[in-house]
Amino acid sequence: MTLSKKEALALVEKAQRNEITEHYIYLALAKNADEHNRQILESIAKDELRHYNMLKGITGKDFQPDKLKVWLYTLLGRSFGFIFALKAMENGEGGAQRLYEKIKHAFADVAPIIKDEEKHEMKILNMLKEEKVEYAGSIVLGLNDALVELTGSIAGLSFALGKTRLVGIAGLIIGIAASLSMAASSYLSAKEEETENPLKASLYTGLAYILTVVLLVLPYFILNSVAMALLAMLGVTIFVIAAYTYYMSIVKDEPFFHRFGEMAAISLGVAAISYAIGWLLKKYVGVDV
Repeated sequence: MTLSKKEALALVEKAQRNEITEHYIYLALAKNADEHNRQILESIAKDELRHYNMLKGITGKDFQPDKLKVWLYTLLGRSFGFIFALKAMENGEGGAQRLYEKIKHAFADVAPIIKDEEKHEMKILNMLKEEKVEYAGSIVLGLNDALVELTGSIAGLSFALGKTRLVGIAGLIIGIAASLSMAASSYLSAKEEETENPLKASLYTGLAYILTVVLLVLPYFILNSVAMALLAMLGVTIFVIAAYTYYMSIVKDEPFFHRFGEMAAISLGVAAISYAIGWLLKKYVGVDV
């Protein structure tokens, strides 16, 4: 579909606003980055400002950055890492390259910008390095293990013990012990493979595990009904899986639904089996607390 001159000009103005906004986002993220990443982010920020001025030559207008977007993506960068923020920004804008592809037939001057945007994407993918992403495997190990083991253990204890506070305390004890065990295993594994810092790998694994444990047992310290606490715990399980799967789908360009469905099926399946085991134990072994 061929755009009219007016439609193409409107897209150029949109691109110009995006460029100045992204210029400030890259600068803001660069402030909290290490030397290697800061140089790359500042270099891209300069490119974005140059693009803005090139587009200004077409529109003859000046635009202010979208302060809300600058604030939002800066916050995302500080909370979840700049790679997540930058990829979320790219997805949210629908892709700068696609925008320029729409207008290049009307304004040939944008062709160099398209090449720059391709280089930016390669820098984000291949040159930027961030600890949160590099140790994603350790975080996944902690999360996966906690979700599978704890949802199963807590579901079984829910029926076998029948008291929320008791289930919560038992789950917390099991979870803390398991998190220490997983951290130690991660340390030894990283030391053997020599691909990660063993201490950092163990810390990421242990922290991911213990955080998941706290979230899963929390309903048992808040609610009085075991059934309601169990449902809330399963809801937390789904939320944690969805949140982390979404994070990984952004930073590693992985499909969301396949990974989410797989993790959810495993965790909920183990919980169902464990709940059944708890029911059998209470009925036939005579657990009475």
